[in-house]
Amino acid sequence: MQNYATLLPAGGHWSVELRRGTQITLRNLDGGGNAAMLFYNPRNLLERYNAPDTLKCQHTFKLTQGHCLYSDMGRIFASVISDDSGWHDTVCGNSHAAQVADRWGARNYQSDRNDWHQNGYDAFLTELAKYGLGGADMAANINWFSKVVTNVDGDMSLAEHGSAAGSSVRLRLEMDALVLIHACPHPLQQAEQYPRHRIGIELGLSEPMIDDDICLNHCDENRRGFTNNALYYLGS
Repeated sequence: MQNYATLLPAGGHWSVELRRGTQITLRNLDGGGNAAMLFYNPRNLLERYNAPDTLKCQHTFKLTQGHCLYSDMGRIFASVISDDSGWHDTVCGNSHAAQVADRWGARNYQSDRNDWHQNGYDAFLTELAKYGLGGADMAANINWFSKVVTNVDGDMSLAEHGSAAGSSVRLRLEMDALVLIHACPHPLQQAEQYPRHRIGIELGLSEPMIDDDICLNHCDENRRGFTNNALYYLGS
C-alpha cells in the first residue's frame, strides 16, 4: 500500500527516518539512473550500513531480490523483496567534486541553479549534517540501478544499459532506519553530458514477513540476522 511518493531530480538528495515495516520502492524513471543509499540506526547513529558484511555473509558481489542489507552490528536494516533490474552495485561508492568537475565541468548552484553539477559525496554530506554527522560517518553506499562489470585484467566499468526506464527495486525495512538517498552520477559514469536521470521514491506499509519469505530463507546467515533483529526489539 502506497502512502507517500516523491521525485528526486538529477543530482538531488533526500533523507527520512522510517519505522520498521515500511516499504520503499525506488523507480528508475528515465533509465540510466543511479540511486545511492545509506542506512543509519536513528537510536544509535554509530550503527550504519555495512557493505562488506552484506556481501560476504550472502556470498555475493551483486545485490538483488532475496538479499538483506546488514548493519555493522549484525542486524538487518532492510530486505530486497523485489527487483526487476537484475542486480546492483555496492562497491564503487560516490562521485566526488573534483571528479565531476574534470568530467563535466565545475558548476555550482549559486551560478547555475538547477543546471549545476552535484556530486555524490557532497550530496551525502549535506544530508548527514542534518543529523550531526559528517565525512567520518560516511559508509560505503549502495548504488541502485548501476551494474559494474570487469574485463580480463580486472578493470571495472559501468555496464551500458544497466537498468531500463521504469525499472524498480522494493525494500522492506526490518529496523527503524535513517535512510539517505541521492541521485548523483555513479563514479564510473562516462557519459558525455552530466547525467540527468530522475529517481522516483514511494513509501508505504509492507506485508508482514511469512515463513517462506525469500529473504529470510536465502541463507543461514540471514536467519541469524533476523534473530538478532528480534532480540533487539524484544519487549518493544
